[in-house]
Amino acid sequence: MRVAVLSDIHGNVSALDAVLADAHGLGADQVWAIGDFCAIGPEPTAVLERLSMLDGTVLTRGNTDRYIVTGEGPPPGLEAVQRDPRLIPVFAGIAASIAWTRGFVTACGWLDWLKGLPLDFRVTAPCGLRILAVHAAPGTDDGEGVHPGRSNAQLKTLLAGADEDLVLVGHTHEAMVRQVGRTMLVNLGSVSNPRSPDLRACYVVLELKERSIEFQHRRVAYDHRGFVESVYKSGHPAAEFILSYQRGEHSGRVPHPDHTPVAVGHVVRIPRTDARTR
Repeated sequence: MRVAVLSDIHGNVSALDAVLADAHGLGADQVWAIGDFCAIGPEPTAVLERLSMLDGTVLTRGNTDRYIVTGEGPPPGLEAVQRDPRLIPVFAGIAASIAWTRGFVTACGWLDWLKGLPLDFRVTAPCGLRILAVHAAPGTDDGEGVHPGRSNAQLKTLLAGADEDLVLVGHTHEAMVRQVGRTMLVNLGSVSNPRSPDLRACYVVLELKERSIEFQHRRVAYDHRGFVESVYKSGHPAAEFILSYQRGEHSGRVPHPDHTPVAVGHVVRIPRTDARTR
């Protein structure tokens, strides 16, 4: 069984279509999409429509999906703004962005769909290895998350309570593979809005075999010019913030000495013998 696992689409249907076409060309049987589908992008409901039409898709929520449903947002919060009025423009910009997407999603009848998304997904592969897919980290869709700048000790703390052999996350938009104790921890990267000079859409292909799991990161080109045009046409209040990602202005964190880079397309294999004794 071959699975395309992706995260952080952020209302970019052009990038999503490119990833789905690439995954189809590789013979993917299923798609797992683990959150941040429609906020901070110009085509929120188009993304939801694409995902809902796929057969057997596994979906979990991200922090921005929750923000749309609840009206919450990332820092700074209201109390921080009251203490420091200089934060008002940032607070107002975030509120406007979330409200724009919430209005779009509600008007098109997708709000209840977002409300129904679960936090995480667990499955046992044919080889007996256990997999957890969650947006940010075990037990949460938010927070600092998983990125190359974190030490193995920090990541071990983040994994506390999760006993899966493979944990798949997104959230930080930084592709990563790290062995932490007995757990293989994989950040999928971002379909849209990358923290990387490589602006291509990033996702992971898993191959669930009888005696192992194999996976690799994939990067896929798409029509960036067309996407930029769609941002301007949408009237999105956070257009310049969205386009700053398309200009490569958001770099990834400085890698920690514990970090070992893994090249795009490099196949990583987790054999069944690595599984815990059941």
